[in-house]
Amino acid sequence: MQLSLLENSTPTLNVENRMKELRTLLEYHNRRYYQLDAPEITDAEYDDLFRELSALEERYPELLTADSPTQRIGGAPGGRFRTVTHQLPMLSLENATNDEEIRAKLDQRVKKELGLAESAPVAYMCEPKMDGLAVELLYEQGVLTVASTRGDGITGEDVTQNIRTLRGLPLRLSGDDIPALLEVRGEVYLSLAAFQKINADKEENGEPPFANPRNAAAGSLRQLDSRVTARRPLSFFCYAPGRVQGAEFSSQQDFLNRVAAWGVPVNPLTRLVESVDGAVAYYHEMQQQRELLPYEIDGTVVKVDSFLLQRELGEKSRSPLWAIACKFPPRQAETQLEDILLSVGRTGVITPVAQLRPVVISGVTVSRATLHNWDELAAKDIRIGDTVVVERAGDVIPAVVRVIAERRSGSERSVLPPQVCPECGSPVVRIEGEVALRCMGISCPSQLRESIKHFASRGAMDIEGLGDKVVEQLLSLGLVHTVADLYRLTKDDFMRFERMGDKLASNLLGALEVSKACELARFIFALGIRHVGERTAKALAQAFGSLDHLEKATVEELVSVRDIGATVAQSIFTFLNNQDNRTVISQLRELGVNPAAVAKTVGGRLNGKNFVFTGSLTRFSRDGARKLVEDQGGNVVGSVSRKTDYVVAGDDAGSKLIKARELGINIISEEDFLDLLGTP
Repeated sequence: MQLSLLENSTPTLNVENRMKELRTLLEYHNRRYYQLDAPEITDAEYDDLFRELSALEERYPELLTADSPTQRIGGAPGGRFRTVTHQLPMLSLENATNDEEIRAKLDQRVKKELGLAESAPVAYMCEPKMDGLAVELLYEQGVLTVASTRGDGITGEDVTQNIRTLRGLPLRLSGDDIPALLEVRGEVYLSLAAFQKINADKEENGEPPFANPRNAAAGSLRQLDSRVTARRPLSFFCYAPGRVQGAEFSSQQDFLNRVAAWGVPVNPLTRLVESVDGAVAYYHEMQQQRELLPYEIDGTVVKVDSFLLQRELGEKSRSPLWAIACKFPPRQAETQLEDILLSVGRTGVITPVAQLRPVVISGVTVSRATLHNWDELAAKDIRIGDTVVVERAGDVIPAVVRVIAERRSGSERSVLPPQVCPECGSPVVRIEGEVALRCMGISCPSQLRESIKHFASRGAMDIEGLGDKVVEQLLSLGLVHTVADLYRLTKDDFMRFERMGDKLASNLLGALEVSKACELARFIFALGIRHVGERTAKALAQAFGSLDHLEKATVEELVSVRDIGATVAQSIFTFLNNQDNRTVISQLRELGVNPAAVAKTVGGRLNGKNFVFTGSLTRFSRDGARKLVEDQGGNVVGSVSRKTDYVVAGDDAGSKLIKARELGINIISEEDFLDLLGTP
């Protein structure tokens, strides 16, 4: 039923009912104005309603509710953002950059996984890929209670107070059949008009402008003072569900339609297509409309529409198999390459970097760009003084694409690969099979600087207070030459720093002491082994249980660990068998760093067996099934292969069941699985 201002004239029974009416009216008109662009009342009439509600809440503060429209104005600055753990990981998407990749990486893969013929139609939901900041919103009993950023996909930051300031977002869902718990994921973005106004204001105040709308949106949402966020007209589009209790959705289209009915903004440009041809056509249509839209998009997103098929397809390491991000061709500009600089990274890789005459690309001023590696530099014959074409790859990372050779004057200069490290003078080597040049100096300042930062970072040893400025002073004073030296530092060492007080020095020493009792996975990640991220570090910790066992592992044993291939295994083996690295690890242990061993089940009922679960399970959840298997020494994998020992088939099992039959894999029911475990 439509509400209008005229309904305000109806007498109410009491103050509380009147306040409820006003909140409902204001949210209704917020939606008409911000989401539907179809206001029914004037700004002055809206202001009258708002002032009436504010006056009543001031007079009766005990009747103030968290979902009141008056709470969108923001509050005083708070402390540091607390962290929020996503109960379901917020995965990233694999990219496609042209028609062929859309077909191969999505449609062909989907049909192969589902066992469908190439000609079989699959319905896809297509959506513009917003260039903003991903967030998750939790509604409990229809009321917005928690909002968090995507973060690393597992843990984000609590931005609830700031999200409440978005006028187009409902603080309370409206309509019928609202679920008891609903997590929605989406993108917070800033319109181009709002972005330009914010930057004009910043320049007028002598402040540096934001580089692009995405940075402006992220900076606005992460303000400690939510009143600043409230002054910036951020918007939100929902694109996916998280956890849901009390409702079921059959498809992406069903989900978007229903959350839109409850008041959650959904991009009106989303479209259901019947085949991949429709998805490709949509991609080109959005590319043509890109410059006409009131906000930035950098591509489209295509998803299998059916949630049943999405569950069947599952996911790989960090991305689902049922969706893909179709990125637009990057934007380009011409400028002059003024110099070629040398950058030494954490692993010793020496990378050529182009210093450019500043040029604006997609609203961002670019003065440096990657040249990738020395082979590419030579292949493109890039010289100092050249006029070059620069693009923002993925609209983010600037890169030199090519040289405009016809504009050469003859004064351009070639640059040869370095023979020694520009930071420490150590010899530079090129490892067989790699294109990178590496500094092998154990005490190289650039490597050590980045190694210490990585070692102390939150996902690694999490040494509170050991930030960039502290690391710089440690190096400038010559107090550390390896990460082990961190644990030799004394209070007197820290007191040599500029602006170092007694309390701060004590805090740093305390943080170092606390970090000694670390998780094994964190310690492995902290070592900075090439190709070993947090996920791989956790897999290694779980597989080997202790640092002693890991150090003795063979390449064959490493390859047997889930998600670790030959290249990663060789990298781990090489690192752990390097004598200098062994010395540093030994010193760390002698200084009290004691990575906690992980309890590893050996000799359980399922020891060494690989399981695949498919279909709808009724006796336990997927996570519960994984725990049951791993507790008995087995492994759960995502796809069926000849290495699979058992496929546990629930209701509506699909392509994995078919493949298991083709390969002659043991197919068992949930009851059979429980029998294997010896569970009644």
